[in-house]
Amino acid sequence: MATRTKAKTKRKKTTTKTARHSKTVKKARTIRKKAAKKAPPRRAARTKAKPTAKVAVKPRPVSQRAQPKALKPPRRPAKPTAAEQRIGVVTHYYGHLSVVAMQLEPDTKLRVGELIHIRGHTTDFTQKVESLEVNHAPVTEVGPKDGFGLKVVEHAREHDVVYKVGS
Repeated sequence: MATRTKAKTKRKKTTTKTARHSKTVKKARTIRKKAAKKAPPRRAARTKAKPTAKVAVKPRPVSQRAQPKALKPPRRPAKPTAAEQRIGVVTHYYGHLSVVAMQLEPDTKLRVGELIHIRGHTTDFTQKVESLEVNHAPVTEVGPKDGFGLKVVEHAREHDVVYKVGS
């Protein structure tokens, strides 16, 4: 059996006022509660454009104004010298192993113990060849047709050029 609920109605408050000094009793009046007014919706505050800060120019002594500042040329990686011979290009860098895969130029060889210079857009370092591997097997010398890995001391990138230092 379904039960119905009656909607609540606003109750009227009845008050009785009695007079203390007079003998007559005032009639009971009913006071009705006023409904609460809803607050008007708030609008977003208008933001004013902030004034730009004025830069104060500090006065400099005359001795500093007269001297022109020397411009430093941008730092660039060292270029290969005449004693360096191009022997190959980095084809891949394995970061977790610090190993580069290289492709040697025709008619060149690379041996353990030789000094090489790896140079690229953001790379420029010289190191001694300490480890060469072909198919995960250590070797002492590699040729241009060998696919080999070379352990490096710094980060190298693809297309970095490898030079042999000295003769």
